[in-house]
Amino acid sequence: MPSQEQSSTSLFRTIVLAGITALLITSAALPIAAQNSVPATAMQAARSPEFARRLAHPAPHPATRPKPALARQGSRSGPGGGNDVYENGPINGTTDAWTINFGFVVSDTFTVGGSNPPTTGMSFGAWLFAGDTLVSAEVSITSQENGGIVYFDQTVIFTQSACVPNQYGYNVCTETNSFNGPMLQEGTYWVNLQNALVSSGDPVFWDENSGAGCHSSGCPSEASQNDVGTIPSESFSMLGNNCIPAPEKPAVAKAVPATPSPTQSYRVIYNFTGAGDGASPSTGLVIDAAGNLYGTTGAGGLAGGGTVFKLAPAASGWRYSRLYSFTGANGAGPDSTLVIGPDGRLYGTTNVGGTGDGVLFGLSPAGNILPSVFSNWIETLLYSFTGGSDGANPGGSLVLDSSGNIYGNAAMAGANHGGTLYEFSNGSIQVLHAFPAFSGDGSNPAGVVSTSNGLYGITANGGAGRSGTLYTTAGGYQVLHSFTSDPPEGNPVTLAADQAGNLYGSSAYTFCFGAGASVFQLSAPDWDPLILANFVTSPGISSWVSSDASGNVYGTTNITGDHGVGNVFELTCCWNFTNLHDFAGGPNDGAFPMAPPVADAQGNIYGTTSSGGTYGQGVVWEVSP
Repeated sequence: MPSQEQSSTSLFRTIVLAGITALLITSAALPIAAQNSVPATAMQAARSPEFARRLAHPAPHPATRPKPALARQGSRSGPGGGNDVYENGPINGTTDAWTINFGFVVSDTFTVGGSNPPTTGMSFGAWLFAGDTLVSAEVSITSQENGGIVYFDQTVIFTQSACVPNQYGYNVCTETNSFNGPMLQEGTYWVNLQNALVSSGDPVFWDENSGAGCHSSGCPSEASQNDVGTIPSESFSMLGNNCIPAPEKPAVAKAVPATPSPTQSYRVIYNFTGAGDGASPSTGLVIDAAGNLYGTTGAGGLAGGGTVFKLAPAASGWRYSRLYSFTGANGAGPDSTLVIGPDGRLYGTTNVGGTGDGVLFGLSPAGNILPSVFSNWIETLLYSFTGGSDGANPGGSLVLDSSGNIYGNAAMAGANHGGTLYEFSNGSIQVLHAFPAFSGDGSNPAGVVSTSNGLYGITANGGAGRSGTLYTTAGGYQVLHSFTSDPPEGNPVTLAADQAGNLYGSSAYTFCFGAGASVFQLSAPDWDPLILANFVTSPGISSWVSSDASGNVYGTTNITGDHGVGNVFELTCCWNFTNLHDFAGGPNDGAFPMAPPVADAQGNIYGTTSSGGTYGQGVVWEVSP
């Protein structure tokens, strides 16, 4: 015999489901054209008296949120190690949602192109009661709505992330899973969700979207719930190994391969130990008028949060000074190349730390500093990102204008959940743009540069081609170019500018069983990339570039060269390619650079590698003409 408490609970659930079913029956009797908002939806459930007591105390916004890493390449990867085969639009979270348990089935269509990809997973948006967790659901892929030929039918485990409460008291979450799905021919299929299991046993709902922002052929789709009929499309992605063929390596534009000068020399000028001096430098260097080099390390230091350092030229070699050591509260994991103010002050960002989502900082000499490894400057915490509308995880290149205003990017969060472009002035942050603001806009911005014509920047993802964008704020925000997923464009990684207003960038892309990186020029008026160099090698390759006052381009790659641990190269107008050095790794050389080089007025080139060297913690290197 069930207990009184069990009977009460059963009665409660019976009342709830009866209410939902009644709404469904009423709605099913309506003509299809009238079913613009069909029960049972989470919105209507939230308004029903049976659920009122459960929604009296909705879960608060999480104190901490997972910080997905900004993809440096191949940003379309998903569960199962694959790419988006079909993407039906972003999670809405504010309109309606449809029950996928208690006997209800929600089906939606997706279209597959001609590449015959194997499906490897699915992600979708779910509405759950505050504090609830989706454990599993039955996923099937069929030729018709919840029927016909069954290509796949399994109960799969879901991983829940990025949960944000909506105005109805529900947590709207991204649910992902991976599975070994079928190889699908070109055509349209149905994906069906049912028999969802949640930790509380309450209803769980599949988020409805408008279809705006979808990028796949055949979207937006029309979905269906059993016993109801056609309903608006749902937010989901089908994932698979949607392989891109390997590109034909294009010739470097007007390329004449050149050999290094006989007088050219390469040397390591500093080996990081991983202790108080820092470890794993992954940002570029900046040079002051006296020829001093300034940079950061992503780890090490007195508290393990990374360092800011200076290398000063001396008769006996380069003299190292640690200027600052990050503790976490004042930032951690520096992730931007420093900029120097007219007064010698340094500015930069950290990817995390502060209140948790990264900081913008300034560093000033303290005075009476002894030239030793224990030297310290004074940090001013200019701004600590909150992970809200201001953004999270700042990084990439910064711009400091003549008035002392700082422009930069936060890669994540923001009002539209795709990062922000911000201006720091008069002691506060102003968000200039929240990504993505419209269909075809970019997301996950990765750095800004300034020319005489205005501010320009790149995003690593988004855009009409789903592979990043070039944008400007000159004359108002606008997207100048959407990078395509077709090699050798791919997702942009860095951006640089010359004095004539030409832009130079690098990208990282993937194809079947391999990867590549390209270097390109972007110029008005069409802003189409002119490929200057292309590297095709094993998975994981990226490239980073900079330019000098003469319009020469310098770059590094992380997986190329004779030893497979990267190289440094030069492109001189218009366009001669010179491989300056192939890194060899420790103990006598660096390995795996992760930042662009920089050149001084005398033609010396400097940079960092993230590992290698005497202690395996990275190096600073020099190429002299």
